[in-house]
Amino acid sequence: MEKRLGIYIHIPFCASKCAYCDFYSLAGRDGLMDKYLAALEQHIAQSAQQMSPYYVDSVYFGGGTPSYFGAKRLSRVFNALKRHAKVLRTAEVTVECNPDSAREGELRLLRREGVNRISLGAQSANPDILKLIGRRHNWLQVEKAVKSIRRAGFDNLSLDLIYGLPSQTKQDWADTLSKALRLRPEHLSCYGLKLEEGTPLYRYKDSPFVPSDDEQADMYLYTVEELTQAGYAQYEISNFAVKGYASRHNLKYWRLQDYMGFGPGAHSCTGNLRYSYIRDLEGYIAGIREGRSILDEYEHVDKLDRAAEYLMLGLRTTHGICAREYRAIYRSEFSPLEEVLREFEARGWAKCVQDRWSFTSSGFLLSNILIGALLEAQAAYKRSGSPWVTAVEETALSMPDAAGPSVK
Repeated sequence: MEKRLGIYIHIPFCASKCAYCDFYSLAGRDGLMDKYLAALEQHIAQSAQQMSPYYVDSVYFGGGTPSYFGAKRLSRVFNALKRHAKVLRTAEVTVECNPDSAREGELRLLRREGVNRISLGAQSANPDILKLIGRRHNWLQVEKAVKSIRRAGFDNLSLDLIYGLPSQTKQDWADTLSKALRLRPEHLSCYGLKLEEGTPLYRYKDSPFVPSDDEQADMYLYTVEELTQAGYAQYEISNFAVKGYASRHNLKYWRLQDYMGFGPGAHSCTGNLRYSYIRDLEGYIAGIREGRSILDEYEHVDKLDRAAEYLMLGLRTTHGICAREYRAIYRSEFSPLEEVLREFEARGWAKCVQDRWSFTSSGFLLSNILIGALLEAQAAYKRSGSPWVTAVEETALSMPDAAGPSVK
């Protein structure tokens, strides 16, 4: 079977930083764009051998704001990838755009180069909320951007929306959702606001200005119901699509498939190897140019960790998990997990269709807690019942310094 690979390319430039954003992105660094472009091209060329065993079937330009980086630069990066990797003609190729930088001429260039999917950051239809969270657009610009995207030839459009924003009511959210549906996107990502420490919006943590957990839960359940009635199938906690338009690239993450990232802060996972690059634009550029290490984290993932990831990521999706896959991949007994899942089923949090377990809408609301309970059950069994845990522990103990080097 042909090995498939997803490619993520991080574009860290923004016109301005949004108040909720915890991603590695920078405003006011436009003067480094061309140096960064050269670094990406060089890094991709240097990675040709690592990519050679694979066929690339998804490419995702994320940020930051890739559309702010410019279509010509994005095209050069994509062409470098096509030169040094086997990019399939049928690959899903996504570019994230903001409404204020989605220009029709640039979109046409991207479409000619092979980009076939746009992810548009709309977030809210309420102008006051958009200003509060630091967005540079209004809803009229969202509508104009969608028209430009369609005229440029794109028939695969995703809209990003956020609920649970400061001062947002359920009616505000219902209005945003209604206006988004009128634009008839093929895909919708609806994220609950997470207040990240270090961001401007974090000052609202525990503030009555932010919708309560119950209010956010109500918004979420309303979203699931409305989008289902509108013909969008939920395939992950926050993602909905009409038939055939689920994000192939994002599914790679949730299905533990191989992917490689390029750019500061980008992550990769191929086989049992996982690594990421430094969150430092200038350090990344200099490291590539001078041949110095740009690694931030680097680790081999053992079967214990992979088993945990199978549960955590699989149960984020409506596809869920099953005993057959679990036993085949991890050589572990599924019955301790099934006992817990049966308890969840009795409470309306989980369901089993044929042989696959997944969470219900109510279960998704509690997913962190429920997955934690499953991981505890998994760990308790593996310590005593898994045939390969003993081997892993014996191998670790037989190493010259099982505790690892001391750090002073």
